[in-house]
Amino acid sequence: MVPYLIAIFVVLIIVGAIYAWYEEEKRRTALRDWCQRQGWKMLGHSVQGWHVDYPGIKLFKMGHSQEGDNIITGHFRGRPVTLLDYEYTTGSGKNRTTHRHGITILGCDFTTIPMQIRPEYFFDKLGEFLGGGDIDFESAEFSRQFHVKSADRKWAYDIIHTRTMEYLLQAPDFSIEYGFGEIVIMTTGRCTPEQYEQQVAMAMELYDLIPDYVKKQMKGE
Repeated sequence: MVPYLIAIFVVLIIVGAIYAWYEEEKRRTALRDWCQRQGWKMLGHSVQGWHVDYPGIKLFKMGHSQEGDNIITGHFRGRPVTLLDYEYTTGSGKNRTTHRHGITILGCDFTTIPMQIRPEYFFDKLGEFLGGGDIDFESAEFSRQFHVKSADRKWAYDIIHTRTMEYLLQAPDFSIEYGFGEIVIMTTGRCTPEQYEQQVAMAMELYDLIPDYVKKQMKGE
C-alpha cells in the first residue's frame, strides 16, 4: 500500500509542477503581449545588481541571491518606468525561503530621499509600544493603517500631505519606497498586466502629488 501512496504523491508533485509552469508561461505571454501594446520592451534574461543601481531601495538589500526577471522597460507620461519580477532568498538548507515580488520603478527628474510606506502590521504596533515606532501624521486613520519610515521626517511630512494621505487610504494595497531618484511600488508575488497597470498609475499619481516647491527644492532651483 505504501509504494502506491508514494507513487500517487510523486505524480501529484509532477502534475503540480507542470501546472505551475503552464500558468507562468501563460502569464509571461500575457505580459509580453501587454508590453508590446504599450510600446515597451521586455528583456529575455535575468538581471542582478539591483542594490547597486538603486542603493536607496531597502527591498533590494534584503537577503541574498537577488535577481530580477521578465524585465519590462518603457516610458509613461514622459517618465521612465521599469517593471520586473524580483526575488531574493533568506536562510539556507531546510530553512531556505525564496521571496517574490512584482515591482514597478518610476524614475524622477529630481533627487528623492529614501522612505518606506507599507501597511501597518501587528508587530509594528508592538514595536511602537517598545519605543521603536514609525512616523505619525495628523490623520489618525492614516497613521493607524500605514507604517512610514524615513531618516528625514521633514521629507516625509512634505511628501505625505493631506491629499497624499487621502489617495493612499483608497489606493490598491501596495507597498511603496522612495529611493534616491525613484518611486517604487511593490507587491508580494508575481504581477499580472492589470496589477502592473495599477502600480504604474499609483507611481505616477504619487509623483504628481509631490508639491512643486519640493520638486524645485530637490532640483536645487
